[in-house]
Amino acid sequence: MITRIKLTALIFSLSLGILEVSAQDSPIKVSSKVNTDRSVDISFEKQDPGTYTVLVNFGDLTNAEGSNEQDVTIKGYSGNLLTLKPQNAERGIGYSYTTTYIRGKFEPKYDANFIYVLPYKSGTKIRIAEAEFVGAKYFGNTTPADWKVYNFYSKLQDTVTAVRKGIVVDIKDSYETEIANDVAYSSRTNSVIIEHADGTLATYKGFKKGSFMVEVGQTVFPGSTLGLNTKTNPKSDFHISLMLSYLKSKEIDRTRTLQNSKSLYGFITPRFSTLEDPNVILEARKTYTASLPVEVQKKELTKKELKKQGIK
Repeated sequence: MITRIKLTALIFSLSLGILEVSAQDSPIKVSSKVNTDRSVDISFEKQDPGTYTVLVNFGDLTNAEGSNEQDVTIKGYSGNLLTLKPQNAERGIGYSYTTTYIRGKFEPKYDANFIYVLPYKSGTKIRIAEAEFVGAKYFGNTTPADWKVYNFYSKLQDTVTAVRKGIVVDIKDSYETEIANDVAYSSRTNSVIIEHADGTLATYKGFKKGSFMVEVGQTVFPGSTLGLNTKTNPKSDFHISLMLSYLKSKEIDRTRTLQNSKSLYGFITPRFSTLEDPNVILEARKTYTASLPVEVQKKELTKKELKKQGIK
Protein backbone atom coordinates (compact mmCIF):
# COMPACT_ATOMS: atom_id res chain seq x y z
CA MET A 1 0.00 0.00 0.00
CA ILE A 2 1.32 3.44 -0.90
CA THR A 3 1.11 5.94 1.94
CA ARG A 4 -0.54 9.23 1.02
CA ILE A 5 0.44 12.54 2.53
CA LYS A 6 -2.39 15.05 2.65
CA LEU A 7 -1.34 18.69 2.81
CA THR A 8 -2.99 22.09 2.66
CA ALA A 9 -1.48 25.54 2.21
CA LEU A 10 -0.86 26.08 5.91
CA ILE A 11 1.57 23.61 7.42
CA PHE A 12 1.45 23.32 11.21
CA SER A 13 5.17 22.78 11.53
CA LEU A 14 6.27 25.75 9.47
CA SER A 15 4.11 28.74 10.33
CA LEU A 16 1.26 30.18 12.37
CA GLY A 17 0.25 32.68 9.73
CA ILE A 18 1.72 35.14 7.27
CA LEU A 19 -0.92 37.31 5.66
CA GLU A 20 -0.89 40.03 3.01
CA VAL A 21 -3.27 42.95 2.69
CA SER A 22 -4.06 41.98 -0.90
CA ALA A 23 -5.75 38.76 0.21
CA GLN A 24 -9.52 39.15 0.01
CA ASP A 25 -10.04 36.99 3.06
CA SER A 26 -7.35 38.72 5.09
CA PRO A 27 -8.31 39.13 8.77
CA ILE A 28 -6.79 42.62 8.75
CA LYS A 29 -8.00 45.54 6.66
CA VAL A 30 -5.82 48.64 6.25
CA SER A 31 -6.96 52.09 5.13
CA SER A 32 -5.41 55.55 4.93
CA LYS A 33 -6.75 59.05 5.48
CA VAL A 34 -5.24 62.44 4.63
CA ASN A 35 -5.76 64.97 7.42
CA THR A 36 -6.22 68.75 7.13
CA ASP A 37 -2.60 69.30 8.22
CA ARG A 38 -1.50 67.04 5.30
CA SER A 39 -0.42 64.24 7.61
CA VAL A 40 -1.61 60.73 6.73
CA ASP A 41 -3.13 58.28 9.21
CA ILE A 42 -2.88 54.60 8.28
CA SER A 43 -5.32 52.60 10.39
CA PHE A 44 -6.39 48.97 10.73
CA GLU A 45 -9.43 46.86 11.48
CA LYS A 46 -9.17 43.16 12.22
CA GLN A 47 -11.24 40.15 13.14
CA ASP A 48 -9.54 39.08 16.36
CA PRO A 49 -7.99 40.88 19.35
CA GLY A 50 -4.63 39.13 19.06
CA THR A 51 -1.23 40.70 18.54
CA TYR A 52 0.28 41.01 15.06
CA THR A 53 3.59 42.32 13.81
CA VAL A 54 2.87 44.44 10.74
CA LEU A 55 5.56 45.04 8.12
CA VAL A 56 4.91 48.18 6.05
CA ASN A 57 6.90 48.69 2.87
CA PHE A 58 6.56 52.07 1.17
CA GLY A 59 7.34 51.75 -2.53
CA ASP A 60 6.93 55.48 -3.13
CA LEU A 61 7.30 57.86 -0.19
CA THR A 62 7.93 61.57 -0.74
CA ASN A 63 7.84 64.59 1.56
CA ALA A 64 7.43 62.37 4.61
CA GLU A 65 9.41 61.66 7.74
CA GLY A 66 10.36 58.05 8.44
CA SER A 67 11.93 55.13 6.60
CA ASN A 68 10.53 53.21 3.64
CA GLU A 69 10.37 50.02 5.72
CA GLN A 70 8.64 50.04 9.08
CA ASP A 71 7.31 47.40 11.44
CA VAL A 72 4.56 48.02 13.96
CA THR A 73 3.00 45.89 16.70
CA ILE A 74 -0.80 46.02 16.83
CA LYS A 75 -3.46 44.42 18.99
CA GLY A 76 -7.17 44.84 19.55
CA TYR A 77 -9.84 45.04 16.88
CA SER A 78 -8.97 48.45 15.44
CA GLY A 79 -6.62 51.39 15.83
CA ASN A 80 -3.94 53.56 14.29
CA LEU A 81 -1.14 51.71 12.54
CA LEU A 82 1.10 54.71 11.96
CA THR A 83 1.01 58.39 11.02
CA LEU A 84 3.04 60.00 8.26
CA LYS A 85 3.98 63.65 8.83
CA PRO A 86 5.05 65.98 6.00
CA GLN A 87 8.58 67.34 5.95
CA ASN A 88 7.25 70.42 4.19
CA ALA A 89 3.89 71.39 5.72
CA GLU A 90 2.97 73.31 2.56
CA ARG A 91 2.99 70.18 0.41
CA GLY A 92 1.17 66.88 0.52
CA ILE A 93 2.73 63.46 1.05
CA GLY A 94 3.21 61.07 -1.84
CA TYR A 95 2.94 57.44 -0.84
CA SER A 96 2.14 53.88 -1.86
CA TYR A 97 2.65 50.83 0.29
CA THR A 98 2.24 47.11 0.78
CA THR A 99 1.58 45.48 4.11
CA THR A 100 2.36 42.01 5.46
CA TYR A 101 1.11 40.65 8.76
CA ILE A 102 2.59 37.99 11.02
CA ARG A 103 0.71 36.74 14.05
CA GLY A 104 2.48 37.46 17.33
CA LYS A 105 4.61 40.01 19.14
CA PHE A 106 8.19 40.05 17.91
CA GLU A 107 10.65 38.65 20.47
CA PRO A 108 8.35 38.78 23.52
CA LYS A 109 9.89 38.42 26.96
CA TYR A 110 8.65 35.19 28.52
CA ASP A 111 9.50 33.01 31.51
CA ALA A 112 11.04 29.75 30.28
CA ASN A 113 10.29 28.20 33.68
CA PHE A 114 6.58 29.04 33.69
CA ILE A 115 4.47 26.13 34.98
CA TYR A 116 1.57 24.96 32.77
CA VAL A 117 -1.16 22.43 33.52
CA LEU A 118 -1.90 19.44 31.29
CA PRO A 119 -4.64 20.02 28.67
CA TYR A 120 -7.15 17.64 30.26
CA LYS A 121 -9.42 17.59 33.30
CA SER A 122 -7.95 16.77 36.70
CA GLY A 123 -7.56 13.05 37.23
CA THR A 124 -7.27 12.19 33.52
CA LYS A 125 -4.39 9.87 32.69
CA ILE A 126 -2.53 10.97 29.57
CA ARG A 127 0.09 9.22 27.46
CA ILE A 128 2.73 11.48 25.93
CA ALA A 129 4.34 11.42 22.50
CA GLU A 130 6.48 13.98 20.73
CA ALA A 131 5.43 15.12 17.27
CA GLU A 132 8.02 15.03 14.51
CA PHE A 133 8.82 18.08 12.42
CA VAL A 134 6.89 17.47 9.20
CA GLY A 135 9.28 19.53 7.11
CA ALA A 136 12.15 17.21 8.01
CA LYS A 137 10.23 13.94 7.82
CA TYR A 138 8.63 14.45 4.42
CA PHE A 139 10.35 17.36 2.66
CA GLY A 140 14.04 17.10 3.54
CA ASN A 141 14.05 20.24 5.67
CA THR A 142 16.03 20.58 8.90
CA THR A 143 14.26 20.25 12.24
CA PRO A 144 14.60 23.50 14.25
CA ALA A 145 16.96 23.09 17.20
CA ASP A 146 14.24 24.15 19.65
CA TRP A 147 11.39 22.14 18.05
CA LYS A 148 8.92 20.80 20.62
CA VAL A 149 5.32 19.71 20.02
CA TYR A 150 3.56 17.22 22.28
CA ASN A 151 0.74 14.81 21.49
CA PHE A 152 -1.48 14.03 24.49
CA TYR A 153 -3.31 10.70 24.15
CA SER A 154 -6.40 9.52 26.03
CA LYS A 155 -8.10 6.11 25.73
CA LEU A 156 -11.56 7.64 25.41
CA GLN A 157 -12.73 10.82 23.75
CA ASP A 158 -12.27 13.52 26.37
CA THR A 159 -12.47 17.22 27.11
CA VAL A 160 -9.48 19.36 26.16
CA THR A 161 -8.70 22.22 28.54
CA ALA A 162 -6.50 25.34 28.52
CA VAL A 163 -2.97 25.01 29.89
CA ARG A 164 -2.85 28.63 31.12
CA LYS A 165 -4.77 31.90 31.03
CA GLY A 166 -5.07 33.63 27.68
CA ILE A 167 -7.30 35.09 24.98
CA VAL A 168 -8.70 33.00 22.13
CA VAL A 169 -7.45 34.62 18.91
CA ASP A 170 -8.19 32.01 16.25
CA ILE A 171 -10.47 28.99 15.78
CA LYS A 172 -10.58 26.65 12.80
CA ASP A 173 -13.59 24.35 12.92
CA SER A 174 -13.99 23.21 9.31
CA TYR A 175 -12.93 19.59 9.11
CA GLU A 176 -14.65 16.33 9.82
CA THR A 177 -12.53 13.77 11.64
CA GLU A 178 -10.49 11.90 9.06
CA ILE A 179 -10.27 8.16 9.73
CA ALA A 180 -7.95 6.63 7.17
CA ASN A 181 -5.22 4.02 7.42
CA ASP A 182 -3.25 5.38 4.47
CA VAL A 183 -2.87 8.98 5.63
CA ALA A 184 0.60 9.67 7.01
CA TYR A 185 0.04 13.37 7.66
CA SER A 186 -2.79 15.83 7.25
CA SER A 187 -2.94 19.51 8.12
CA ARG A 188 -6.74 19.39 7.82
CA THR A 189 -7.36 19.48 11.55
CA ASN A 190 -9.50 21.72 13.72
CA SER A 191 -7.51 24.02 15.97
CA VAL A 192 -7.51 26.93 18.38
CA ILE A 193 -4.80 29.49 19.08
CA ILE A 194 -4.65 31.18 22.48
CA GLU A 195 -2.43 34.20 23.10
CA HIS A 196 -0.95 34.57 26.58
CA ALA A 197 -0.20 37.80 28.44
CA ASP A 198 3.54 37.44 27.81
CA GLY A 199 3.07 37.27 24.04
CA THR A 200 3.54 33.52 23.65
CA LEU A 201 1.04 31.47 21.65
CA ALA A 202 -0.50 28.08 22.40
CA THR A 203 -1.73 26.18 19.34
CA TYR A 204 -3.99 23.22 20.12
CA LYS A 205 -4.78 20.89 17.19
CA GLY A 206 -7.03 17.87 16.79
CA PHE A 207 -10.56 18.85 17.87
CA LYS A 208 -13.80 17.16 16.93
CA LYS A 209 -15.73 19.35 14.51
CA GLY A 210 -18.45 21.35 16.25
CA SER A 211 -17.14 20.61 19.74
CA PHE A 212 -15.58 23.98 20.56
CA MET A 213 -16.85 25.56 23.77
CA VAL A 214 -15.02 28.87 23.31
CA GLU A 215 -15.11 31.73 20.81
CA VAL A 216 -12.64 34.27 19.47
CA GLY A 217 -12.08 37.10 21.95
CA GLN A 218 -12.93 34.99 25.00
CA THR A 219 -10.58 34.86 27.99
CA VAL A 220 -9.83 31.34 29.18
CA PHE A 221 -8.22 30.16 32.40
CA PRO A 222 -6.15 27.12 33.37
CA GLY A 223 -8.56 24.19 33.13
CA SER A 224 -11.17 26.02 30.99
CA THR A 225 -12.96 23.69 28.58
CA LEU A 226 -11.95 24.20 24.94
CA GLY A 227 -13.58 21.25 23.13
CA LEU A 228 -13.28 17.51 22.50
CA ASN A 229 -10.25 15.63 21.21
CA THR A 230 -10.46 13.24 18.29
CA LYS A 231 -8.37 10.71 16.37
CA THR A 232 -7.26 10.59 12.77
CA ASN A 233 -6.40 6.91 12.65
CA PRO A 234 -8.65 4.03 13.78
CA LYS A 235 -5.63 2.30 15.31
CA SER A 236 -4.62 5.23 17.51
CA ASP A 237 -6.09 6.68 20.69
CA PHE A 238 -7.85 10.04 20.88
CA HIS A 239 -5.37 12.88 21.12
CA ILE A 240 -4.63 16.57 20.96
CA SER A 241 -1.37 18.26 20.00
CA LEU A 242 0.04 21.33 21.71
CA MET A 243 2.67 23.75 20.45
CA LEU A 244 3.91 26.69 22.52
CA SER A 245 5.66 29.29 20.39
CA TYR A 246 6.69 32.91 19.99
CA LEU A 247 7.58 35.14 17.04
CA LYS A 248 11.37 35.30 16.72
CA SER A 249 11.89 36.48 13.13
CA LYS A 250 10.38 38.99 10.72
CA GLU A 251 12.55 37.89 7.79
CA ILE A 252 10.06 36.60 5.23
CA ASP A 253 11.59 34.96 2.17
CA ARG A 254 8.78 34.06 -0.24
CA THR A 255 11.19 32.29 -2.58
CA ARG A 256 11.80 29.53 -0.05
CA THR A 257 10.14 26.14 -0.45
CA LEU A 258 9.01 23.41 1.94
CA GLN A 259 12.49 21.96 1.56
CA ASN A 260 14.37 25.02 2.80
CA SER A 261 11.83 27.14 4.70
CA LYS A 262 12.83 28.41 8.11
CA SER A 263 10.25 28.92 10.82
CA LEU A 264 9.57 32.49 11.90
CA TYR A 265 8.67 31.11 15.31
CA GLY A 266 10.68 29.86 18.25
CA PHE A 267 9.38 26.85 20.17
CA ILE A 268 9.11 26.48 23.93
CA THR A 269 9.78 23.32 25.92
CA PRO A 270 7.17 23.76 28.67
CA ARG A 271 7.26 22.63 32.27
CA PHE A 272 4.02 21.10 33.59
CA SER A 273 2.38 20.54 36.94
CA THR A 274 1.11 16.95 37.13
CA LEU A 275 -0.25 14.80 39.93
CA GLU A 276 3.08 12.94 39.96
CA ASP A 277 5.35 16.00 39.85
CA PRO A 278 4.53 19.73 40.30
CA ASN A 279 7.32 20.81 37.96
CA VAL A 280 8.28 18.42 35.19
CA ILE A 281 9.39 18.38 31.56
CA LEU A 282 7.31 15.64 29.96
CA GLU A 283 8.94 12.53 28.54
CA ALA A 284 7.67 10.62 25.53
CA ARG A 285 5.98 7.25 26.13
CA LYS A 286 5.31 8.09 29.77
CA THR A 287 1.87 8.48 31.35
CA TYR A 288 0.97 11.45 33.54
CA THR A 289 -2.14 12.42 35.51
CA ALA A 290 -3.65 15.86 35.01
CA SER A 291 -4.09 18.11 38.03
CA LEU A 292 -5.14 21.73 38.57
CA PRO A 293 -3.33 23.09 41.65
CA VAL A 294 -4.62 26.29 43.22
CA GLU A 295 -1.08 27.70 43.26
CA VAL A 296 -0.89 27.50 39.47
CA GLN A 297 -4.28 29.15 39.01
CA LYS A 298 -3.33 32.02 41.32
CA LYS A 299 -0.32 32.99 39.20
CA GLU A 300 -2.21 34.87 36.50
CA LEU A 301 -5.79 35.36 37.69
CA THR A 302 -6.90 38.66 39.18
CA LYS A 303 -8.66 38.77 42.55
CA LYS A 304 -11.97 39.23 40.75
CA GLU A 305 -11.28 36.25 38.49
CA LEU A 306 -10.23 34.08 41.42
CA LYS A 307 -13.44 34.95 43.25
CA LYS A 308 -15.54 34.19 40.17
CA GLN A 309 -13.78 30.83 39.82
CA GLY A 310 -14.44 30.08 43.49
CA ILE A 311 -10.74 30.06 44.38
CA LYS A 312 -9.69 31.43 47.76
